[in-house]
Amino acid sequence: MKPLRLVPDNTAIDFVKWRFFGFGISLILVLITIGGLFSTGLNLGIDFRGGILIEARAQQTIDSAALRQQLGSLGLGEVQLQQFGGPNDVLIRVQQQEGGDAAQNEAVQKVRTALGDSYEYRRVELVGPRVGGELMRQGAIATVLAIMAIAAYVAFRFEWQFGVSALIATFHDVFVTLGLFIVLQLEFDLTAVAALLTLAGYSINDTVVVFDRMREQMRKHKSADLKTIINMSVNQTLGRTILTSGTTLLAILPLLLFGGSALHNFTLALFWGILVGTFSSIYVAASILLYLPAIRRGGESVKQGQTAGAA
Repeated sequence: MKPLRLVPDNTAIDFVKWRFFGFGISLILVLITIGGLFSTGLNLGIDFRGGILIEARAQQTIDSAALRQQLGSLGLGEVQLQQFGGPNDVLIRVQQQEGGDAAQNEAVQKVRTALGDSYEYRRVELVGPRVGGELMRQGAIATVLAIMAIAAYVAFRFEWQFGVSALIATFHDVFVTLGLFIVLQLEFDLTAVAALLTLAGYSINDTVVVFDRMREQMRKHKSADLKTIINMSVNQTLGRTILTSGTTLLAILPLLLFGGSALHNFTLALFWGILVGTFSSIYVAASILLYLPAIRRGGESVKQGQTAGAA
């Protein structure tokens, strides 16, 4: 009995021919993101806008839903809960209050009164807008440095042209995922930054698999032109790409549906980002090489549509 294969082994799709279709979709997504960035902007969370952080421990297991409803009725605006450590530990975030430090301290007192004596307060911090802005800057720097490091690694392992292609593709995936937060006005906080960094690492994985197969095919088929190499490599790794992304999405889906509000934005960003990353690794990343200077192999430069012997 032959094993069941969702993707045939002998696919011969001309991905290079369809590259403009991929470029077009990517361009539309990027333009939507840019338009949203200048029109509505990001819906910054408490981490970046400033607010109140209260770390507390209850005497009994915390009911997050009941506690969120209780604190939400205080009229303090946005209130976030994050459980960590044990089931009795909770981190409460309250949005920045208008009226300076006096209003902030009054909000802290309201939270203490609502929680009563059954909580031990381990940390109370007032995060000002300046601190939030610094966190925003550091998050942006971390994301850019991660993408640059990924591109440098690919350039070192393969050729510099592959590094440039990986840089463009990874930035595309992260930027389009950022567009999801803008279009849906999802709260953008440190968890969102973590999602973007996670996505950058995942996105490059599929791209490196395709690039590695391209390098292998360049050694085996020294007379093949770059278009042929790209099509061969993407087709040969297509099953692996689709199955890996598919199983990852299946693992994320339960968290997205049943993980609650604390995990919703993180898992939604990963779900969308993996879809975008899979698309770009198939249609975008390798095709970018066609518009870069010739890749050298065997001492000769091989250009688009040109064989090694004719180079």
